[in-house]
Amino acid sequence: MEANHRHQTELPYLTTDLPGTGGVIKRYDEDFIVEEIPLYPACGEGTHTYFMIEKRGLTTLAAIRLIARALGRSPRDIGYAGLKDAHGVTRQMLSIEHINPARIESLELGRIRALSVTRHGNKIKLGHLAGNRFTIKIRQTVASPLSRTGPIMDVLATRGLPNYFGPQRFGVRGDNALIGRAVLQDDYDEAIALMLGRPGPVDHADVRNARELFDDGDLEASAVAWTHTFPEQARICRALVKSGGDTRKAWRAVQHTLRKLYVSAVQSDLFNRVLARRITGIDRLETGDIAWKHRNGACFHVEDAAREQARCDAFEISPTGPLFGRRMTEAQGAPGGLEAEVLAGSGLTKEQMHAKEGKRLDGARRPLRVPLLSPDLDADTDDHGPYLRLSFQLPPGAYATSVTREVCKQDQ
Repeated sequence: MEANHRHQTELPYLTTDLPGTGGVIKRYDEDFIVEEIPLYPACGEGTHTYFMIEKRGLTTLAAIRLIARALGRSPRDIGYAGLKDAHGVTRQMLSIEHINPARIESLELGRIRALSVTRHGNKIKLGHLAGNRFTIKIRQTVASPLSRTGPIMDVLATRGLPNYFGPQRFGVRGDNALIGRAVLQDDYDEAIALMLGRPGPVDHADVRNARELFDDGDLEASAVAWTHTFPEQARICRALVKSGGDTRKAWRAVQHTLRKLYVSAVQSDLFNRVLARRITGIDRLETGDIAWKHRNGACFHVEDAAREQARCDAFEISPTGPLFGRRMTEAQGAPGGLEAEVLAGSGLTKEQMHAKEGKRLDGARRPLRVPLLSPDLDADTDDHGPYLRLSFQLPPGAYATSVTREVCKQDQ
């Protein structure tokens, strides 16, 4: 399982026979706008204050920490429907109970502002959204990019968007899944070494220094160096010092959300590998598949692919890939054989993917494709120069970068 920043570039395109536009995304915050589509409207009454925020250059969790601090509350008190990364402009709904809406309206937090405030009867929870609307400007494309973009978007709208997990799922260094795999194999020495040492091309200044000190065995100096930029890594390094170098104990010092992120990145990587093997047939069912109902997310065994294909052609259902875990429904026939082969090729076993001790993976199925809804595109010029603009809607959990990589045909 090579580092995912390399593996990501090897994921095949659905539109491989159509030339891309080239270009770059996220050059400016305003070039990448995400708007959450709520699962339900707020009713205007209740003990929970709902507020739509616009954030720039902050992750959702970072924004929540700033808001909680300003309100004198715990970040756990704030509900959210989905996580958004730091790059771009995001508009999403948050909730908090038992607070005067006027306090929300008066918040002044620089890169965060409240756009609207209302009330509802329950806390917003992860998954409480119908999808996301994206408006993306791609710059430095080929001349006349619309002639290339139109055919690509037509294929994606007709056949579906490959539902790859995006590179942000695997971390800046692309090694989240490598760390997770080491943990699932009980190789805590490897996991901690990846987290705290082995500097790479993306590591600079204090981070590179901290990693080099760790690799040199100077744990106390490494902990001090990490403190300047990454207090979580510093805390893990200090736990390693306190435990006398016991990496298993040091792993237990990692925040639960991070532990879950690393091991679930293994699921994401294996799903991507299965999808890559089936990319040319993401809109074709095979007998033995587990099919996904797009209407409600329910799944069922495909016993006769020819009989069910008409529903797949109508985009009512789609084949799925594995998020390996103890409760995952296994595919049968050729799809099941392919999934078993991908798992075996990763060096992991089914039993390891059913892990325990804070590493438990329940597992699920994920559609190999998702609908690309309301696509629109144009090309124009603004104060920063020419751009190609894409606008579209995706269901929850789908990555806009899966669209832009098909259009650009290059690493972003």
